[in-house]
Order: sequence, then structure tokens, then C-alpha cells
Amino acid sequence: MEKNNNLEKIRHSLAHIMAYAVQELWPDVKIGMGPAIDNGFYYDFDLKHNFVPEDLKRIEKKMKEFIEKDVIIKQLGYNSGQVREVFGKQGYKLEILDDLENQGEKEFSVYTFKSGSNQFIDLCKGPHVNNVDDLINAGWKLNRISGAYWKGDEKNKQLQRIYGLAFATPKELRQYEAMMVEAKKRDHRKIGKEMDLFAFSDDVGPGLAMWLPKGTIICDELEKWAFEKEKEEGYVKVKSPHITKAKLYEISGHLPYYKDDMYAPMKTGEGDYYLKPMNCPHHHMMYKARPKSYRDLPLRFTEYGVVYRYEKSGELYGLMRVRKIDMNDAHIYCTLDQAKEEFIKVIKLHEYYYKKLGLKDYYMELALRDPKDTKKYHGDEKMWQTTERIVKEAMEESGVSYVVKEGEAAFYGPKIDFIIKAVTGREFAISTNQLDLYMGKQFGLEYIDEKGQKQTPAIIHRAPLGAH
Repeated sequence: MEKNNNLEKIRHSLAHIMAYAVQELWPDVKIGMGPAIDNGFYYDFDLKHNFVPEDLKRIEKKMKEFIEKDVIIKQLGYNSGQVREVFGKQGYKLEILDDLENQGEKEFSVYTFKSGSNQFIDLCKGPHVNNVDDLINAGWKLNRISGAYWKGDEKNKQLQRIYGLAFATPKELRQYEAMMVEAKKRDHRKIGKEMDLFAFSDDVGPGLAMWLPKGTIICDELEKWAFEKEKEEGYVKVKSPHITKAKLYEISGHLPYYKDDMYAPMKTGEGDYYLKPMNCPHHHMMYKARPKSYRDLPLRFTEYGVVYRYEKSGELYGLMRVRKIDMNDAHIYCTLDQAKEEFIKVIKLHEYYYKKLGLKDYYMELALRDPKDTKKYHGDEKMWQTTERIVKEAMEESGVSYVVKEGEAAFYGPKIDFIIKAVTGREFAISTNQLDLYMGKQFGLEYIDEKGQKQTPAIIHRAPLGAH
């Protein structure tokens, strides 16, 4: 799935021109970051004035003035000293500069946006439009205001975020807005409330869905159907506890790597215990409970259980981004020779579920490591080359379309995410699947091969029905 690169440039340029307009109207503003997004753009601002809907029209008017005057966009290369001099009063930009310097960068991309006698300058890698006519002919509007923590971290200051919609033509913008009107009627959050399926309560906690009687029937029937299918595929059902000692996640590497996404530990006389954010380590210990032969493989564990993840409050979204996850989770333990065939079966199982559920608009993302990042990724070079080769071959043979995301692999292996598009137009990762040659060694998992030798199994992590 290829993106429209020029549309990306239009959206990115409009984000910066919006920041240009805000700075003209409120000179004391401190600016954060402003990327292009799926349906437009946004920019974050630190300002004493609280934006109100009427301000959007003022900002739009100023943006149109800049565009109609043929705003000139130019890229420059600055060294660290020049950036610090230009952005001396813009603390967020200096923080970005510090991050870039820590990554080893020595020259920095700066863009100027000039309209008439004044100009706006921003620290930005680009790219932006080459021709202002692309902006003149585009269809765009500012559509909403929200709050957003700096860098998405709740520990940081909350900034004001302005969103805009942007498309290549006004006609495409009108079509999108018409689609959104229809989509709101079918939003699962609205339907769930109207049909009395689930509820949320501030007294219980954000992101912690409670299934009401009618919704519970749906959940139970889905699980029953899914397990009947998985039983045909050779899966065996297991159950694991909701908590575990910190040591288990230290062995797996989730501590400290995954700590920010976990609930705070429970202090006991036996040490720290955590609510489990995933089932993987528990299943590995189940595998380890009894000796295994190659005749026992592939061994396919499946669990219909609950995990808990401390998603940031600003990222919570109905049942799609939650903190309590009812997950159809599985782990397949197999020989390396069996790994590709098992991975293809996992992909085909996804396709079976999605077809039965009427999901058609989906694709896969293949997340690979960044070979230059020696801190994030565990395991040796041979392991990574082997797992990435097998996953790529499995994906090609599956026939499902996919895109590649470099630098987004799990710390222990490449992964594929199935991405679906909701009726609202928003995309979500509905499941994650990984091939792993690392955890088996970490947990000391073994099987005896045909020659009587000890071997470490390959592990496939799989969750085809996603979470709710």
C-alpha cells in the first residue's frame, strides 16, 4: 500500500503554515511538533490563551492570506549553534535539537516559510511542497481542538493541539466529510451504548471496559466459535494467572524495556508482582513444565484470557485502545524447519476469521529491526537474519498485501501487524504476530531432536482476534 507522497507534502506544509499563522496571531506562543496524519495534519502549541472554535476561523483566514501571497518555502542547513540562536526562546525546539544531537546528528534541517515581509522558521526534516499551487488547489480546513501531552508522555506538560483536514482537491474534502457523517452513525462506541453492550466508568478507571449481559453473550459466542476452529487446527487451551513476579519479566526482557506500558508493581514480602501485560512468559513456563520431544512439536497453546496495559489516557479509544484486554492469544512452539509453514497457517487463520466477520479493508505491516540500533534489539545477527527471512517468505507465499516498517520490530524478533480500517476511517492494529528465536534461549526451553540432541524451539506469538 503506497502513500500519496505529494498529499503527504501538502498536509505537512499546511501544518507548518498553520503554526506560522498561530505565531502571527499570538506572538508569545511556543510551538511543539506538527506532522501530516492520515486525513490531514495537526500542530501542538503552548499558549496562555485557550483556543476556542472561533479561533479556527481566524487561523484559517491568516493561512489563506499566506498561501494566496505565494508563500515561499525554503530548506536550509544549520549547525547546532545556529539552531540554538534562532530557537533560543522556543524550548520545545531545543529539546528536539538535543534529541537529534544524542542520535549523532551534526547538521540540522530548517525550513523558512515567507509571505510578504515576514517569515516563519521551523526545525523540520520536511519534505514540503515544491509548488504553492498544490496548496491553492487543495481542499482543507481546521476542524478541531484537543489537548495533547508533549511527546505523548503524561509526565510532560499538556499542550493545545489543533487538527486540520486536508486532501488534494476540495471535492475530495467534501467526500471525506460526507463519509464521516455516515461513519459516525456506525461508530462502535455509539452502537455499544445504544445496544447496551458495554460500559465504561470513571469510578472503575479509564480504558477498563465492562461487558454488560448482551455484550457478554457476544464475547462468549465469539470465543466458542474461535476455539472450535482452533481445536481443528491443533491448538490446546491453557489458562495462566493474572499476576506474576517481576523476575519473570526480567528474564523475558520486558523489564525494564516494556515498563512504561505496565501497571505499577504490587509490593509484597516476596518482592514485586505485576499485572500481566502479555501471556508470553507464562506460556513459556508452561512449555518448560515437562520435557519435550520433537514428536511433541508443533505445540500450539491458546488462551482466552485478560491482560492489562497502561495505555496513555490520550490514546484510549472505545474498545480499540484499552487498558484491560480480553485477548485470544496463542504461542506455537516448533522446530525451525516447521516455522515457515506454521507462520503461513497463522496468516491464513487471520484471513479465515476476517472473512467470516466481513472484514475486507485490511493489510499487514512487516516490522523489521534497525540494524544500526544496537541497544533496542536483543539476540545475534544470525538469529535476526533467519527470522526476517522466514517471515518475509511466509508473507510472500500468503498472498496478503503488506508494507514494510523498518525499526519497529519487537526487541526479540520481527513482527507483523494486521491493520484494519474502522468505519470512521481510522486505522488500528488488530493483532500482532511474531517469529522469535530469542525467548526460547532466555527461558531455557528445549526439545530432544531425532538424534537425541537438545535443541531450542522456535516460537510464534499469535493473536488473530485481537483485543477488546
